[in-house]
Amino acid sequence: QVQLVESGGGLVQSGGSLRLSCAASGSISGGSYMGWYRQAPGKEREPVAAQYTDGGRNYAGFVKGRFTISRDNAKNTVYLQMNSLKPEDTAVYYCNLREYDDSGVATDSWGQGTQVTVSS
Repeated sequence: QVQLVESGGGLVQSGGSLRLSCAASGSISGGSYMGWYRQAPGKEREPVAAQYTDGGRNYAGFVKGRFTISRDNAKNTVYLQMNSLKPEDTAVYYCNLREYDDSGVATDSWGQGTQVTVSS
């Protein structure tokens, strides 16, 4: 079973930057993507960014131009560089790995979450 270990969260002032990392241990299927979700207090978990094995990337509208996702396939690690942070970015950020089997059935793995707090 794949395990995801996140790091890099913390407290930062508005306008500051943080870099999140998520390392996956175990064997990952070729058809997969790794990405980030976040959940603010009292809100639903929402997707932030994802990067596919073929290099394709997807971003939520509210982070475009500020966040950059990257992936090191050799290390099974995904990063989220967050710049120009805003107080509304405050949330627990979760790493997600979605793998597809030969039948196209998806399996999700989640990290434990890392707190990002942006002060005004």
